[in-house]
Amino acid sequence: NALLLAQSCFQACTVIGLPESDLILSQTVIYLATSPKSNAAYTAIRAAQALVRQQGVHPVPVPLRNAPTKLLKELGYGDAYQYSHNGEGNFTYQEFLPDALSGTRFYDPGHNPAEAKIRERLRAWWQEKYNY
Repeated sequence: NALLLAQSCFQACTVIGLPESDLILSQTVIYLATSPKSNAAYTAIRAAQALVRQQGVHPVPVPLRNAPTKLLKELGYGDAYQYSHNGEGNFTYQEFLPDALSGTRFYDPGHNPAEAKIRERLRAWWQEKYNY
């Protein structure tokens, strides 16, 4: 919600202007300054980027590949893909990472109430695969 609030604050201040928008700025700053903090998304993207720099790119798993041609369909592209929205709880237990990275965990939820809920959901979905 922080990014949405910051964007809304920016838009409101742009339209209203100073000095009238100082209360909007003040409320936004207080909200953001006192809200729970986490760098889990930051560390996740940095870990993924470091892995790509270290190992290079890996091929996209065949079930995730698009098959716009007859040849690609014959090669099995997309055959085993499971549409997550059709799964129980909008989840399917399928691998999205290349085989060489299977089981690699980039995102480690932080230790705050919101991310504790995310951790529990990930644990319920993935069981022991990613050790959440």
